Amino acid sequence: MTKLAFVFPGQGSQYVGMGKSVAEAYPAAADVFSRANDLLHTDIAALCREGPESELNQTYNTQAAIFVTSVATLAALREAGYTAEPDFVAGHSLGEYVAYVAADVLSFADGLKLVRERGRLMAKAGDENPGKMAAILKLSDEQVGEICRQASEEAGWVQIANLNSPGQVIISGSAAGIDRAIELAKAAGARRAQELAVSIAAHSKLMESANAEFAAAVESTPLNPPRIPVVGNISAQPLTTLAEIKAEMVGQLTHSVQWTQSVQYMVGQGVSRFVEIGPKDVLTGLIKRIDRTVSRASVDDAADIEKLLEATVD
Repeated sequence: MTKLAFVFPGQGSQYVGMGKSVAEAYPAAADVFSRANDLLHTDIAALCREGPESELNQTYNTQAAIFVTSVATLAALREAGYTAEPDFVAGHSLGEYVAYVAADVLSFADGLKLVRERGRLMAKAGDENPGKMAAILKLSDEQVGEICRQASEEAGWVQIANLNSPGQVIISGSAAGIDRAIELAKAAGARRAQELAVSIAAHSKLMESANAEFAAAVESTPLNPPRIPVVGNISAQPLTTLAEIKAEMVGQLTHSVQWTQSVQYMVGQGVSRFVEIGPKDVLTGLIKRIDRTVSRASVDDAADIEKLLEATVD
């Protein structure tokens, strides 16, 4: 029997105009944006629709904006009549919080509040411990790990942030360390080694100063046991207890995102269809590189919803 997974994108997938199409076509999506505006006491819907891009790209805003857009897109998909229940849910970094909402671990309101606090604390940690991130393409995970070790010794702390797909690794750390790692990667034959347009060193120990405050925020947030298995970023395994979920939420700030292993785990459990829900189609592309045998669909706007419904009928 075909198994289905819903996956949700993380920071970097934002763009001006996201969510506009689904909010115009589906009242359920418009309601999510309206509720978000009320909860945040700011017009997050307008920021998603109209920008400015510079404001949308600020970590404090980006995380909330992607979270709201992804939940709104999921609501639109349900309103449109897509009733298939996923066997697993997972999200890339920030996207994991949308997975928690989909699995009824978090309410939308509590999830938005927690994501807003996560963005605030990560931005604050970035101000306290400046750093940056870079993408390394076409080197093995082991090669990139060795480059991080050498760069850390020679210039400043660097670590693997995201294992996105075979041959695509994101590194994170101090500015000097990242610069040295890029040099080493190029010398090792990387097809590309370039800095990302990100203002913080996410998923690195430079985020440690956010841990205590965020742990307190997590502890004060009502959580429910997952209705659908949520595959966690750190372990690439289902998070089955509230203690595991809380540890994942806090640990995710400083640990690597094991996206390749997460997808491989779900495929190993029989998942043969992945539906990415939220802005852009980054995860769909990564999943194609991880396993070409599975089917993939991305749902970013109203046209994508119609296309998915047609494919389901066929």
